Amino acid sequence: MNDLAIPSEYTSAKLQPNMAFAPQSGEAPVLSKNVQSFQNILRRMLAVDPKVSDLIFSPGRPPQVELTGDLQGVPIPGLDQLAAAQIKAMADLMLEGNEQGLETLERRGSTDISYSVNGLCRFRVNIFKQRGTVAIVMRVIPTTVPNWQELNLPVGVRNVSELKNGLVLVTGPTGSGKSTTLAAVIDLINDTKKYHIVTIEDPIEFSHEHKLSTIHQRELHSDTPDFALALRAALRQAPKVILVGEMRDRETIEVALEAAETGHLVLSTLHTIDAAKTIDRIIGVFPKTEEAAIRTRLSQSFRRIISQRLMPKVGGGRTAAIEILVSNSRTREYIEKGEKEGRSIVDAMNDGEMEGMQTFDRELEKMIRGGVVKREVGLAYATNANNLALSINDLTGETVLPEAEPEHKETEAVPEIEGFER
Repeated sequence: MNDLAIPSEYTSAKLQPNMAFAPQSGEAPVLSKNVQSFQNILRRMLAVDPKVSDLIFSPGRPPQVELTGDLQGVPIPGLDQLAAAQIKAMADLMLEGNEQGLETLERRGSTDISYSVNGLCRFRVNIFKQRGTVAIVMRVIPTTVPNWQELNLPVGVRNVSELKNGLVLVTGPTGSGKSTTLAAVIDLINDTKKYHIVTIEDPIEFSHEHKLSTIHQRELHSDTPDFALALRAALRQAPKVILVGEMRDRETIEVALEAAETGHLVLSTLHTIDAAKTIDRIIGVFPKTEEAAIRTRLSQSFRRIISQRLMPKVGGGRTAAIEILVSNSRTREYIEKGEKEGRSIVDAMNDGEMEGMQTFDRELEKMIRGGVVKREVGLAYATNANNLALSINDLTGETVLPEAEPEHKETEAVPEIEGFER
């Protein structure tokens, strides 16, 4: 296999695949020159700007970083156009010793791993095949756990830390801040409760230290083969709180419901665009013959459904609009018996402000009136753009309705903001 030649300004060595550590006789393991070379490239890319969110390695392109939603190349002498063999060598270095990750890449065409650089940061890495070659996307994970005060999370989210049991879901498209919100909630519990917390992640993103709580973090592929198996095991590990990175399949959803029903607080995510669609997604996973039973179980076990959308704000950067559905007698009834004319989940949220509920469109109206986002941006991200346009009709200026569908489709990767992009 071809070597990846690294410019002399980084090291005189060449980066070769499958060379992660080179221990010296009688000494502690040290990084090989190959790994040092690769990590120096990562340092050079991160030095572009503190707000870099992703590093991208694609054949025929230079190393690229994503900065506030836009890609830009990073000039590194000798790497102006990455060769497929060079990217493969980088992937081999990060997958060294990870047999399950290698197998997943070969069998499924992509694999998720974590990668750390001491003294720099951690990455959530996706290595995938495309057109017969390998490409790499590395998401930058902050070195510090996000704080709920810094994120300015609403009371309905912060109060999750006071719940004793039940199911809490944080939903939204990829890159909408789900992992960041959950990490802030876990950190708040860690600060205030003497609990045993077990997290199951793919991969581990934020590393939590033991504070008042004791936290065990398990990673797919290295600590456990799948979410459902780890979740079943967690029921025997005496946790008060269980975080499941994502409810991907029926088995995981079933075990999560079981855990919530047996006195655990279960936190997880789904790739759905709002609270109502989240309910539909969960119910739709099960056969029609089981719908009534699942509706009853979900209505009794859920405590919060928190949905997020990120959008450009006035003056640059991104801001989050958050929708919150809270469990009460009305919302439980609507989930159990289904929505009908005059009894929708949105109506319940609009009437439940005193209980911490809020809808996207009301939050967007506040943002538009407060000058946080532009009118056209708020309308583009609204659940019902026509109703939002009518509610802000008193504002001066022409109302411009979006011509296309809102930009919050489930498959869309919404642009990130600093500190609130995962």
